[in-house]
Amino acid sequence: MATRHVYVVRHGAADPFGRLTDVGQRQSELVADRLARLPVDAVWHSPLPRAARSVELIGERLPGVPVREAAELIDHVPHVPDEIPPEWAAFFEGYDPDEAADGARRAADLIGRFARPARTERHEVLVTHAHQVGWLVRHALDAPPARWLGLGCGNTALTAIDYDDGAAPAVLLYNDMGHLPADLRWTGFGPGVRP
Repeated sequence: MATRHVYVVRHGAADPFGRLTDVGQRQSELVADRLARLPVDAVWHSPLPRAARSVELIGERLPGVPVREAAELIDHVPHVPDEIPPEWAAFFEGYDPDEAADGARRAADLIGRFARPARTERHEVLVTHAHQVGWLVRHALDAPPARWLGLGCGNTALTAIDYDDGAAPAVLLYNDMGHLPADLRWTGFGPGVRP
């Protein structure tokens, strides 16, 4: 087995209908420029329009790199805690046991497909959603399942995780927005002071 280098990117900023805004398109172009400096073997994306459009823009800057849809990257709630923290009660209101079980199955599929070493050295980009970025980071850190709740992710922020055979996953970057100018950072988060 060899190292799988996974570069996880949240899609660009989108409107309430899931379409990329002008800001989201610019963010996608800028993260694409950053990714173009890497030896990318494949780009995978969620089937949702905001991720698919982000990948169209990324793919333009990665000529010859295969771009494919992966159902495992779709936006979903990966884990519903047995005891929901009071500050998250409104978020989880209305989730029933069937939805929670479906989310857990999807989360296991995501980990099973992408969070493991490869047969040969691989550099893969995953364009997905905030919950899935948080879930992959939580898994890589071997944190309790409920810890995904506190792992927010900005639009087109870059997270890098290496999966080596016989070693724990290594989180190299998390939520890195260094490719974005200040006015394009912190979209996808609620209001608050930003460093």
